[in-house]
Amino acid sequence: WAGLAVKMAVGIREKQTVALKRMLNFNLPPIKNSTGEPIWKVLIYDRFGQDIISPLLSVKELRDMGITLHLLLHSDRDPIPDVPAVYFVMPTEENIDRMCQDLRNQLYESYYLNFISAISRSKLEDIANAALGASAVTQVAKVFDQYLNFITLEDDMFVLCNQNKELISYRAINRPDITDTEMEAIMDTVVDSLFCFFVTLGAIPIIRCSRGTAAEMVAVKLDKKLRENLRDARNSLFTGDTLGAGQFSFQRPLLVLVDRNIDLATPLHHTWTYQALVHDVLDFHLNRVNLEESSGMENSPAGARPKKKNKKSYDLTPADKFWQKHKGSPFPEVAESVQQELESYRAQEDEVKRLKSIMGIEGEDEGAISMLSDNTAKLTSAVSSLPELLEKKRLIDLHTNVATAVLEHIKARKLDVYFEYEEKIMSKSTLDKSLLDMISDPDAGTPEDKMRLFLIYYINSVQAPSEADLEQYKKALTDAGCNLTPLKYIKQWKAFAKMASAPTSYGNTTAKPLGLFSRVMNTGSQFVMEGVKNLVLKQQNLPVTRILDNLMEMKSNPVRTASFLLESRPGHRSFLPPATPFLIGSGENWRV
Repeated sequence: WAGLAVKMAVGIREKQTVALKRMLNFNLPPIKNSTGEPIWKVLIYDRFGQDIISPLLSVKELRDMGITLHLLLHSDRDPIPDVPAVYFVMPTEENIDRMCQDLRNQLYESYYLNFISAISRSKLEDIANAALGASAVTQVAKVFDQYLNFITLEDDMFVLCNQNKELISYRAINRPDITDTEMEAIMDTVVDSLFCFFVTLGAIPIIRCSRGTAAEMVAVKLDKKLRENLRDARNSLFTGDTLGAGQFSFQRPLLVLVDRNIDLATPLHHTWTYQALVHDVLDFHLNRVNLEESSGMENSPAGARPKKKNKKSYDLTPADKFWQKHKGSPFPEVAESVQQELESYRAQEDEVKRLKSIMGIEGEDEGAISMLSDNTAKLTSAVSSLPELLEKKRLIDLHTNVATAVLEHIKARKLDVYFEYEEKIMSKSTLDKSLLDMISDPDAGTPEDKMRLFLIYYINSVQAPSEADLEQYKKALTDAGCNLTPLKYIKQWKAFAKMASAPTSYGNTTAKPLGLFSRVMNTGSQFVMEGVKNLVLKQQNLPVTRILDNLMEMKSNPVRTASFLLESRPGHRSFLPPATPFLIGSGENWRV
């Protein structure tokens, strides 16, 4: 259960950012047009709180809100007795114990306790007893449940968690030895995050889910939690300012809960768009990509130790205009756009240099004075645009480094070949090369690439390969260094799900190559694309997309939507067409 895509007039990113800023202002609305200094304070968070804040608020924004220090709860912290502290943590036993210890040690002037999810009464009593024992009752200024237990990465996408995400992963849910207690705990974790999302959004969803799966368990639990909260009108989280026009509006969001087993091939599929490639081949988490710079050995003396590789981190945020524009573009287009941006920057830089040179003209002749007056306005304009020019240069350098790292992986692993081949498998097109040859090619991809390719072939086969053919494939995979455990699982899963009789359809569109880049794209380009295919992407409707289309348009499709249960507004049975789709799946981030 990893990601959710959402389309709203006001994005969830903005709503969660507003909620965080209010929390950092002692749960008061920010003062508008205030010329005074902010109240200086310390922010204390755990890893969960850090993951929620870091994609939304920069260090500068925190400083502007009066945060002088931001520290982890379980780090060694010195007392700062004259400063208030804002806590933002999960209500776990370990965290509660450390907060009680802080109260006993009198670390701060006052304490504003904010919990990411709702805290239980027993744990709240533990804090009260600790405050009483430390004579710090008056120092505990406020205690709030924030209902912010999800991580927003973009205006239209969030993930449920980053810490301990393997505990609610596809593998965790589908373990053969999982107990009922463990399954209930996983479902409760997912439901809590979804409930927090809708509280922050201020809307009550219409829930649709597939029958007989973990998705149905989540839907039932979420429906129950929403009903219980709405039952008490005075204390409901969906009334008052937080809800706005949500509860009583005919335009309610649709939440579609689907099980990952409905489409296992897509997350295995090699990709060709910029954002997907960065996610697939680089170290990319919470909008930050970490790169290792190759160290030059030519200047190292003989016998010297090799230099350590420098690590650099880059933030790919919605504020990055190039990223927003090109993250969904095919990689060759991105490489070309980076080069165009670089050439545009160099032209602007050269113009500034030329104007500076003209402004330095000596002499009193009329020609010089005339040229000087003509170019003064131009230079003034150029100088005023320098900050924008420097930011443009920073983004160009960023994407040059990121795109170069991606290109190295494409070339080394022949990812363009894998992408094109897998597209043909999924669209049932004619293959121009045998699968066995692809697996046996020592220069094509890593063992993981080869296993992903074969699993896609196996999942999409109308008829499973014969035992003799399968043994041949297994030998080739083993010789290529592959671990056969995933194949064993997929074989059992396919037999259980009887997928052979009704394989998932991915449409009949394939990526078409425009030929090879046989030369450097442009003179002086940093991207030598020789040998890399310039593949043109064609839009294709994945199984989840078709399910969502049918549900949104109220179509009757016995194959795809008849098995989807309806959970309606508490106390009502509503079949009104919803206004906004929400989509959640296990194991992969999907977009609407």
